[in-house]
Amino acid sequence: MPALEMAQETGKLIAWRRKEGERVTKGEPLLEIETDKAVVEVEAPADGILAGVRAVAGADIPVGQTIAWIVAPGEDPPAEDASSAAVPSARAGAREKTEPAHPAAAGAGTAEPSIARSAKISPKARRLAKELGIEIAAVHGTGPGGEILAADIQAASTATSEAAPAQYKAATIEVPSSIGRLMAERTTQSWTTVPHFFVTRHIDATALNQHRERITAEIERTHGVRITHTDLLVALVARVLMKHPRLNASWSPEGIRLHDRVNMGVAIAVNDGVVAAVIPNAQAAGLAEIATQRRDVAERARAGKLRPADIADATFTISNLGMYKVDAFSAIITPPQAAILAVGSIADQVVAIDGKPAVRPMMSLTLSSDHRVADGARAALFLNDLAEALREPQKFLT
Repeated sequence: MPALEMAQETGKLIAWRRKEGERVTKGEPLLEIETDKAVVEVEAPADGILAGVRAVAGADIPVGQTIAWIVAPGEDPPAEDASSAAVPSARAGAREKTEPAHPAAAGAGTAEPSIARSAKISPKARRLAKELGIEIAAVHGTGPGGEILAADIQAASTATSEAAPAQYKAATIEVPSSIGRLMAERTTQSWTTVPHFFVTRHIDATALNQHRERITAEIERTHGVRITHTDLLVALVARVLMKHPRLNASWSPEGIRLHDRVNMGVAIAVNDGVVAAVIPNAQAAGLAEIATQRRDVAERARAGKLRPADIADATFTISNLGMYKVDAFSAIITPPQAAILAVGSIADQVVAIDGKPAVRPMMSLTLSSDHRVADGARAALFLNDLAEALREPQKFLT
């Protein structure tokens, strides 16, 4: 089971694309895995025959556990050794669904106090246990060596709520997906640990609209893709960020990490939440290239077909809710990024032009920043330069 993102503990096997005994080719989609962030297609790492499949669809599998082998024709997969036997197999993953996760549900005789007291627990699981009010000593760990994982805490919480008296149960309980759970965990972590501050600018979008109208037909004819306001913002924000490295940075225990390129995250709404798909090296990409990448990754996100590279290494994020007629909003930073830009809708407003009232298409931009990395002056200067780029987009995009 590959680790597709930082702090990933397990992956849920959604489907195999090849059956055991079939030939696979390096680089072709081999299986689909649901992480805490998204459903991702994993490519075959080598040519050969898929053999020794140990994981079934629906199983939650610890990162690093062997789930199958790719062998040469006529070669047998290695025999299961003691180290792999100690790690829960696909059958054990399926068994988790039928065995009570909370020892109390199985009766007092099934508890293993000595193991519970000494069991390891991941940082993520410890944080989740604190949030849900779960007693760690009462949870049976299903990770390697009995380690307690976040999934064990979630299962214990579910078992506890099911055991509660009926009069205290809610009429309907919607269990969040893996993506929904991670959104809740990460936004809570970000909001409670990152010192946010917000700076807002109201921008005249006249020039932006005109530039989009001017280039749309040509790019659609030559590249078969329609330019959106989000595409223009990705291109302009990425170029402006090169002048403001503290906004294209990450907070780390060692200090502030400054990035030499802009990997632009674009928030995309999917069925169970929001996924930040990444357009790499956006500061050097042309509009047609950005629009094509944004369209392709959005289609994969909504179809649950994201690849590992689609969600990796974002250095800054844009969240545009303008298409939902939102006037303005403040977004929560995605750690370890230092900032996120929230974009509202473009709407006609009466503004003062040379001391006289005039109607202009206005938009609101709100920058959320990590005060450990950037201060108010840096955020304001970034928005000033971005406002200038939006007033003269052609100058910045040629």
